[in-house]
Amino acid sequence: MAKSLVIVESPAKAKTINKYLGSDYVVEASLGHIMDLPKNDIGVELKRRTFEPTLIVSPGKEKVVDRLKKLAAKADAVYLAPDPDREGEAIAAHLSMQLMPVMKDKKMLRRVTFNEITQKAVRAAFEQARDVDENLVDAQQTRRVLDRLVGYQISPLLWDKVRRGLSAGRVQTVALRLIVEREQEINEFKPVEYWTIDADLLPGGGKQGFTARFVGVNGVPSRVANGVDADGKEQFLANALPDHDAVDEVVGELKNAKWSVRSVEKKERRNNPKAPFTTSKLQQEAAGRLGFNVRRTMGVAQRLYEGVEIGSEGTIGLITYMRTDSTRVSPDAIAEAREFIGKLGNQYLPAKPNEYVGKKQVQAQDAHEAIRPTSVEFTPDSIRRYLSDEQYRLYKLIWQRFVSSQMTPAVFDQTTVEIEAKAKLSYDFRVSGSVLKFDGHLKFEEEEKRARLAAKGKAAKEEKQTLRAGQGESEKSEGAEGEDETERRLPELTTGEALKLEKLDPQQKFTQPPPRYNEASLVKTLEEKGIGRPSTYASIINTIQDRDYVKKITGRFVPTEIGIVVTKLLVKNFPYIFDTQYTATLEGELDAVEDGQERWTDLLNGFYDHFEKELKVAEKSMEDIKRMEEPTTEICEQCGSPLILKWGKFGSFFSCSNFTKTKPMNVAAGPWKKDSKAVVKKITSAFTFPMTVKAMTEDVTDFSREAADAKELAAAINEAQGKGKKITVETFSCDFTKENYAAKPDLSAPGADEVAEEEFCDNCGRVMVLRNGPWGPFMACPGYNEDPPCKTIRKLSQKVQQKPPVQLEESCPKCAKPLLLRHGQYGEFISCSGYPKCKYIKQELLEVKCPKDGGDIAVRKTKRGDVFYGCVNYPKCDFASNQKLISETCPKCDSAYLLEVANDKGTFWVCPNNHEALPKRRKKKGDKEEEAAPSAPPCSYEKLVADPVAKPEGEAA
Repeated sequence: MAKSLVIVESPAKAKTINKYLGSDYVVEASLGHIMDLPKNDIGVELKRRTFEPTLIVSPGKEKVVDRLKKLAAKADAVYLAPDPDREGEAIAAHLSMQLMPVMKDKKMLRRVTFNEITQKAVRAAFEQARDVDENLVDAQQTRRVLDRLVGYQISPLLWDKVRRGLSAGRVQTVALRLIVEREQEINEFKPVEYWTIDADLLPGGGKQGFTARFVGVNGVPSRVANGVDADGKEQFLANALPDHDAVDEVVGELKNAKWSVRSVEKKERRNNPKAPFTTSKLQQEAAGRLGFNVRRTMGVAQRLYEGVEIGSEGTIGLITYMRTDSTRVSPDAIAEAREFIGKLGNQYLPAKPNEYVGKKQVQAQDAHEAIRPTSVEFTPDSIRRYLSDEQYRLYKLIWQRFVSSQMTPAVFDQTTVEIEAKAKLSYDFRVSGSVLKFDGHLKFEEEEKRARLAAKGKAAKEEKQTLRAGQGESEKSEGAEGEDETERRLPELTTGEALKLEKLDPQQKFTQPPPRYNEASLVKTLEEKGIGRPSTYASIINTIQDRDYVKKITGRFVPTEIGIVVTKLLVKNFPYIFDTQYTATLEGELDAVEDGQERWTDLLNGFYDHFEKELKVAEKSMEDIKRMEEPTTEICEQCGSPLILKWGKFGSFFSCSNFTKTKPMNVAAGPWKKDSKAVVKKITSAFTFPMTVKAMTEDVTDFSREAADAKELAAAINEAQGKGKKITVETFSCDFTKENYAAKPDLSAPGADEVAEEEFCDNCGRVMVLRNGPWGPFMACPGYNEDPPCKTIRKLSQKVQQKPPVQLEESCPKCAKPLLLRHGQYGEFISCSGYPKCKYIKQELLEVKCPKDGGDIAVRKTKRGDVFYGCVNYPKCDFASNQKLISETCPKCDSAYLLEVANDKGTFWVCPNNHEALPKRRKKKGDKEEEAAPSAPPCSYEKLVADPVAKPEGEAA
């Protein structure tokens, strides 16, 4: 009997919904997109301006597509159930293109969407199956074509003018622009000095003291000018004085002033609950409260949405779909939340449900609900044992935000006291206090707060008791531990009440530059400016880091030199396309395509008109950074010549202006003896003075003499005859260079080498692992080699720059110059400061000499990071060993060394002729068969030198 085929994106999602549908359905995963534009071609028709994309089956997805086709050909019906957004609709459309031709009944290919993976929602979705929404598909296709046009036509310009491997993106460049412009603001910021005055005051009657802030004189607010805002309007710092003289004058008057309460105002302040999470608000809150980056937040949320094993309940989808702009919630969910809140107490339940209307309610993803738990009954603590720590923390954040959104406001008693200090003039002070009267929607936060304070107080009390017990003191009764120090009420004050001045505290302060963006503030700014969509924020932030355009230092984005250069070039040459306002306008137009109000080809035509004009201008006028040579005021440390600024693989650097690439000229003995004048003429026509004559034997300089004119040149060549095998003449060239560290982020700053957080597969949500390939390490899904595979990967880019080298006290054994600790692609290493003239690199050497040529044996690493031991004379000598060589003679066969072999029986010293005890080497393809008689006699010597390392409990042997 044929079954119905259901296709979702990920295996985790397939597993969850499979149990709701029963045995009549087969649920399979497409593992994300199955079709895309080709990588080796732009894949968009531009000649006739139809913008028709050329779609192909994504490389690596052929097996997945073939399997789905075979299943679709046998099925009675096919249900396409990718995520309920533009991306999901596009995946459904591509599946339809592949499966429709093989289906028996074409009408039985249907699209189903559900906002939550629960039994009720899934079954309801199948009852309301529909056709693929072409408007949604057009909107996603338009975004993909826009990004392809920008990326494939601007990136080659960057390769030619700056560096290969760079990329431009329609939205990523605008996000990078925000970071670069913020860095510019910080660099150009000029701090403004200002002073504040606090007064510690004491009322009569034994009441507690309090601190008030100076706010003005004779009712006129005191303020300090603080420049102008973006619109040119003057800005001021309130409750401040401009300089020390002004402060001294006020303080002098205040010391002899009469202090009293001018007025006391008490009022009730209500704090309303916040709306349930949208995607961007969840990303911001998770970054601020949990320390999750955007990718981590979306990875954990994806797993909570697709389903978690909850004991006897089986696999349950715990939250609704996590990509949404909406704050709307279904009536059923509201009713369930209100029922739960009613159990907490009627005072927490508002008379009618709270409603939230966001500014994005009319936009594309309002078809979804806000992010909420699928069932309020699954409280965070009741299912904690089934969740990982990060799942629990994020679920708790979502659950509490949703439930509190339907609770009553919190109520605070707020008191504002105006104080007068009467001297020659009347000096105004103010103090405010706020005390929580009713927790309302803050109930969960307040409970956690009290629990933290109680735990803190208990720990402090136990510590005091331990100390007293150790000192032999008797225990005394203590006051209430864990009291909230931040919530102190103001004393009861009355109008006209006299006050006593305890202390004046004037403080000098300076305005601070705007902070660098972190992930939360960048997401907030992107959302406010309408750039991108919440579902794209994670990829935007990852891309600008992967491209080395920004580096995260102490949690904040610092633009790299390459990021600044690329941004300036793109904004200068494409002012319209990379304008923040235009990028936001395009998002609105994409929404119009989704709603069927605008044709996707009209949108692309309008965009391409601007883009094509700017592209033609940029191709002619874009600055060539790669070939840049700028004069500087810096002086060469070797020869005193001016340095010039150049561009290299890792950004800008200083190079001596006396550097030349002209190769030395060989002076053969025959031509010199035959006609020395002709040789001198040939040399002087090719080189300029001064020149250096050298006599060398196999890269060792036996003779060197500098010549300032032709006469000295001839004399130096004559003197060099017979002093070396090869005589060369070279013009003076200074190869001094140094990094332009001022233009790069400080990689020595604290936090610059933060340990990266776990990353999650965008397809299946599993924690990605580090793998090694032919082109170096990369992050990959653990299902990379499964059948069918999940080929989600992220390349690990090289560092955009090196850390400044650190000079060591040790000297180079070859040239006596100081050694430097440097940082390279494969980690730290020590080399000579005289590089490139002296190429000495310090190596870790063994005490054993090479058995082939007597050279030193060094500890080395492969590209994959595996340690091996090889001769320092490579490639002349190819000796290498995977086992460490030990400086011990074999007592049986007199071998000059032993090998260290570790296995589950222990660590052994083994003779290299004991072929039975050594690990068997895998035969490589093309290797010749070993000779029948080995070159060295067999030996059986082995010696146990260390017992096996004990394995942790529970680990398999």
